[in-house]
Amino acid sequence: MPRTKAVARPTEHDTALARQIGGRIREARRRAGMTQQQLAGDRYTKAYVSALETGIARPSMVALSYLSERLGLPPSHFLDEQTPAWTRLEVDMQLASGEWEAAAAGYSELLDQTLDDQNRAEVLRGQAEALVRIDRGRDAVPAAAEAARTFSSLGRVADEALARYWLAYGLYLSDAEADARSMLTGLLERVRAGLRVEPEFEMRLLMALAAVESRMGNHSQSLAHLEAARGMSDALDDRRRAMFLFNLAISYRETGDLEAAIRSGTQGLALLRAAGSSFESAQIENDLAMAYLATGNLGRARELASEAHREFEDAGDERYLSAVLDTEAQLALAGGDHAEALGLARRAVGLARTSGNRGVELAAMLTEARALRTSGDQDSAEKRYSEAAAIAREGNVPSRLREVLREWASLRADAGDHRGAYELSNEALAVN
Repeated sequence: MPRTKAVARPTEHDTALARQIGGRIREARRRAGMTQQQLAGDRYTKAYVSALETGIARPSMVALSYLSERLGLPPSHFLDEQTPAWTRLEVDMQLASGEWEAAAAGYSELLDQTLDDQNRAEVLRGQAEALVRIDRGRDAVPAAAEAARTFSSLGRVADEALARYWLAYGLYLSDAEADARSMLTGLLERVRAGLRVEPEFEMRLLMALAAVESRMGNHSQSLAHLEAARGMSDALDDRRRAMFLFNLAISYRETGDLEAAIRSGTQGLALLRAAGSSFESAQIENDLAMAYLATGNLGRARELASEAHREFEDAGDERYLSAVLDTEAQLALAGGDHAEALGLARRAVGLARTSGNRGVELAAMLTEARALRTSGDQDSAEKRYSEAAAIAREGNVPSRLREVLREWASLRADAGDHRGAYELSNEALAVN
């Protein structure tokens, strides 16, 4: 296998820092009355701890977090906050622990420092990931693009590929699905040709491509990518395997295989509950509620949606709460409670707007239009369908646009406006 990653030589400065951090680990371990074997626990070895304490090895952000927890100290205890290299490690640890807002701010501060090309590219890539994680795709694109160019010029092809992954993700969040798909497809071809990036990178690419294809309305192709990734998911830990099953369940539901959607979603939910991941469990509960709604099991769907609602409300997450409110609105509509459906849909639209969740805003607006139509308010329904179509056109969401146009055409036909219905139907047929 050809070498695919350039390895930077440690500088004298790096070596001094490693010795300094190692000395602090050794001092804290001795104060705690622990042996090197006890500190290593069941994750590392005595030899690794010894290498850290003597400065032969430098701890990764994951290792430092693990060891500091066993010593009952914060990671910052081992860091020299006056040293930019270790400030960088702290920011990396914020990213790894899911503190994405803080990480994005930290990377911005690091970029104000004088950095060599390699370190600047690494910081930019971290910044791009943090921005993507908080749905700031447009801001992530320039950071990821610069990182990819710099890594390419340095001959660090694996790092370049990872930067391009976050670039594609940023493009996807910026509604540039075609560009994201092209970039992800190119990366997948390179990985299958022998490029080695990091464990499970091929599976991540397949899942990202599945998301892009689903957004573009190509649900069969999306499911094909997820099925290809299925055989790679056995090596995942429970949490990541659960989220894979969650994405698989969504694709099954969108292709109409509700039984498979419920089966995959239930498996993922069980894994997350066992792992104590309540927030992620709520995401799956909401999607399972939609699957049960499609099968007509409104009772089970309401139970799951209610559980998800409580979790998102307790977490104060308006983005996900808007999604479950739309689910509850659809359930109310299916149960014949038009007034309840209308109120829930309007709340969902409002929260989706304030949290920047355009996908849910469109979905909830469509739910509101249906509630207005079934309650007999045709004029208000016409206005809502028009607004929903505008959002779908702006966001380039062909599957949703076709859905809105067809329902809007049906509304006009019922009102006797056959010319208007014909025009909308033709537009729906032309959407691709």
